[in-house]
Amino acid sequence: MSGDQTWPGAAPVADEPGESVPFETPDVCGAYPRLSDDQMARLGQQGRQRAVDAGDVLIREGERCETFYVVLSGSVAIVEGYGTPDEHVLRVHGPGRFIGELGLLNGQVAFYTAVVRDPGEILALSMDQLRDLVSRDSTLGDVVLRACLGRRALLVGQGAGFRIIGSRYSPDTRRLREFAARNRLPHRWIDLETDEEAEALLRRFGVGPEQTPLVIWRDRTLLRNPSNAELARFIGLAPLPSGNGRRDVLIIGSGPAGLAAAVNAASEGLSTTVVEALATGGQAGTSSRIENCFGFPSGISGAELTERAVLQADKFGARISVPSEAARLEQRDGHYAVGFADGSEFTARTVVLATGAHYRRLNVPGIEPLEGASVHYSATLFEAQQCGADPVAVVGGGNSAGQAVLFLAGHAPQVYLLVRGPSLEAHMSRYLIDQIGRHPRVRVLLHTEVTEVLGDKALEAVTVVDHRTGEHRQLAVRALFVFTGADPHTDWLSGALALDARGYVLTGAEAQACSVPELWQSQGRDCLTLETSMPGVFAAGDVRSGSVKRVASAVGEGAMSIHFVHRYLGHTAAPGGTDSSPHTRPKESAWLA
Repeated sequence: MSGDQTWPGAAPVADEPGESVPFETPDVCGAYPRLSDDQMARLGQQGRQRAVDAGDVLIREGERCETFYVVLSGSVAIVEGYGTPDEHVLRVHGPGRFIGELGLLNGQVAFYTAVVRDPGEILALSMDQLRDLVSRDSTLGDVVLRACLGRRALLVGQGAGFRIIGSRYSPDTRRLREFAARNRLPHRWIDLETDEEAEALLRRFGVGPEQTPLVIWRDRTLLRNPSNAELARFIGLAPLPSGNGRRDVLIIGSGPAGLAAAVNAASEGLSTTVVEALATGGQAGTSSRIENCFGFPSGISGAELTERAVLQADKFGARISVPSEAARLEQRDGHYAVGFADGSEFTARTVVLATGAHYRRLNVPGIEPLEGASVHYSATLFEAQQCGADPVAVVGGGNSAGQAVLFLAGHAPQVYLLVRGPSLEAHMSRYLIDQIGRHPRVRVLLHTEVTEVLGDKALEAVTVVDHRTGEHRQLAVRALFVFTGADPHTDWLSGALALDARGYVLTGAEAQACSVPELWQSQGRDCLTLETSMPGVFAAGDVRSGSVKRVASAVGEGAMSIHFVHRYLGHTAAPGGTDSSPHTRPKESAWLA
């Protein structure tokens, strides 16, 4: 076997408590903690102990795992491509360590195989047993959660998981890569034009380049240009619940506002469904590090904040469906019916709109063919790894641009920040301005605008103009990151409810002013603070007109929207008696009950 972890080459961990084994992967980043003797004893009270032999498979790649394993003696190897020509070991765990990563907690299929290397004993707990234990031991729950989050990040960074084969010029290839990256799914892209492996794989599967993009996993599963929904179901992302059960609240969008609304609604007993068109996290989910978010003094990445929020919402029984793109909203029989792009429909007693906004495309000559390949609208580890050791440029003067610059400066030798205005102070937080000013790899160019993007198969340079002097010049950069303001995701709402001149959703007094007086007279009340011009439909976060475009503000509005949902439901009797009672609805958690 080969890979980043060879069995005879890894040293045992000397500074961890408990017994170690030779060739165990060191815990250098906190993703492989060794459980304490006390934690092991409490797990032992719940689980079932059994002997295992070398070669026994505990978790199989591509299959769901609903068992939590702890190594008592011997060792377990985490293997990618088990039983294929590409088989290699990712890591080895000894006594006191547990097996599993984020997919174990959120119901996805496994991206690796866990196979016993040295015979010994393991402890097996069902997920119900684990939930019961960590509900009484928050310290253990936090250890498991932190490790699973870290392991997912490592899998993504290593390019483990499925492979996407396709041309960088193909819109469908870019679509699949974006969906996988935004949903933090372990995968590796194989460039049809430049990667020698691509030709060999196409020959192996007997397909031609014109049939790409392909998704390949374990040398046995082949998907030909799957839709995002097909890839999501293949990996185990939850679909929209079958049957139209008329939930208490349907939350459209899963950025900070939507996820905060989900946590609060579900924890207060409302039957809650969240739908998301692309990936959980919204714009915040693409942030490399958010340092001004309350409660995280050392900062937190958008991906980790999102994963924590998703697990928390799931803990209380909220159902999250990705991808589900809302396309229509209408009132029907005292409920609200939302139609989706795939033709499906879902009804709920109330709706919370938390669709957020998206970064505007940069409209300059030469940019369109390079979008998704060398031109990006997010800056995560996925994009940073593609930059290699080349200079890059970031366009924008807000916090998102500042966070991206500092993150990319840890990967690229030179980062240009291109700002059209005369300073950073107008739109960027002071802590980011100070860090950017001190960073030796960052160069800020004010009064500067991109006028052209140069490059055939990849970005070679950008042409910029200095508006003070009128001078044009070229910057030799190999990647361009664009954060130039945002537009709301509200095209599908036009004509359904009141929007402002820029397309953001009006709420409260402004929404009421745009409505006919009889509407609110019939309600016997005024429009609630976060309520739209359609009674029972609320808006929170970036999509709302007048909102503060900050993560903490979005979280607050998401939580606040549920307060108004309760007020609306208390004011409006549920017709027909068919809706579930908030006080008797059973928990539906897939994680920590």
